[in-house]
Amino acid sequence: MQPSLERDISEVVQVIHSAQTFLLTCHIHPDGDALGSTLAMAHGLISQGKKVVATFPDPFVIPESLAKTLPGTELLCESSDVLSSGEIFDVAMTFDCGSRTRLTGLEPLLDAADVFINVDHHLSNERFGTINVINTEAASSGSVVLAIFDACGIELTRDAAQCMYVALLTDTGRFQFSSTTPEVFEQAKRLAEFDLPIAEMSRALTEEDPFAFLKLAGEALTEMENDRESCVVSAVATIEMQNRHGVAYDEIEGLIEYVRRARECDVACVVKELEPGDYRVSLRSLGTIDVCEIAQVRGGGGHRYAAGFSSTDSPQEIIRIVRDDVAAQRAKIAQ
Repeated sequence: MQPSLERDISEVVQVIHSAQTFLLTCHIHPDGDALGSTLAMAHGLISQGKKVVATFPDPFVIPESLAKTLPGTELLCESSDVLSSGEIFDVAMTFDCGSRTRLTGLEPLLDAADVFINVDHHLSNERFGTINVINTEAASSGSVVLAIFDACGIELTRDAAQCMYVALLTDTGRFQFSSTTPEVFEQAKRLAEFDLPIAEMSRALTEEDPFAFLKLAGEALTEMENDRESCVVSAVATIEMQNRHGVAYDEIEGLIEYVRRARECDVACVVKELEPGDYRVSLRSLGTIDVCEIAQVRGGGGHRYAAGFSSTDSPQEIIRIVRDDVAAQRAKIAQ
């Protein structure tokens, strides 16, 4: 472990032992790592007799796959309720969130806390906490939470282990991404020893999709484009498509996993319309392209092989920009 990370975790240990009330949150539209990390820490702190409030920014929608696999989702409160309560917390902790902009509406609560701890593993993290526990070598934010548990002497329970396993499974792409190291398998073994329902979790998280989503995905895949010059494959999911197929925005997160399967390209781009004219862009790289670098230029972030950003440009313009950025990066690598 890096010396600076050891120092940061040591500081967090002191804070956790001395504080009594904790606000836990993660980024808007949370995925398995974000909610898994948040709830794992909630279970750990509650076991230590701490008062915990867990939430995430509106819209308050818990994906069905996570509701089925994460123990403790009943602990989650709507952010509007937390804000209206007027409660001030000793400690605020964020998980898997690289930027304050992804904590929409919760900033007053975070700033009012005596200590603000930022727990993450993204290289693009803006280090916006008063204490930043950022391990860019970790496969998931859940892995960082596990390190905090160990440093604090918090006993790992089945519920916390299951939350961490969900975080690890989702952020390693079912143990397929380049972040899957021997240490990852050691962590998975340690967590699985709690007799977790691994087969059921794996199916719910990676092999089940609503019928309506599959219909939308079929349309999006039919219309997807393969740009051979930049080696970028792209697809679009508009609000009109979502409404026509009866699919909620949060249900289309998995579309990128279908698009990235195109053998001819090593970069995948999916443009998803969140609100009219407001788009979220998911990027995946299977080769030498650093999509985090591309996303950061556009105000986003992520990992080298998985990143994203927001844009109000048209889908066609977004895809053109991504293709140009990828082509420019390839030219730079070739020099």
